[in-house]
Amino acid sequence: MGWLVLLGTAMAVVGIGLLGYCIYSAFSIKKTGLEDAEMRQQLQKIVAINMGALLLSVLGLMCVVLGVFLG
Repeated sequence: MGWLVLLGTAMAVVGIGLLGYCIYSAFSIKKTGLEDAEMRQQLQKIVAINMGALLLSVLGLMCVVLGVFLG
């Protein structure tokens, strides 16, 4: 079950990378000083990416745990 651990690790790393991207994007959008409605619209897109990144990280960690238990 080593392949499951490696797959889970890769998924978790990609998810954490996407979380870092979301943080960077949110700070850069706040620095631009856009109007409130425009800023909300752009931040809502980042929230969707953020939720997907969290899901990917959780699924990756679940794969790692499952691979360790089965292996």
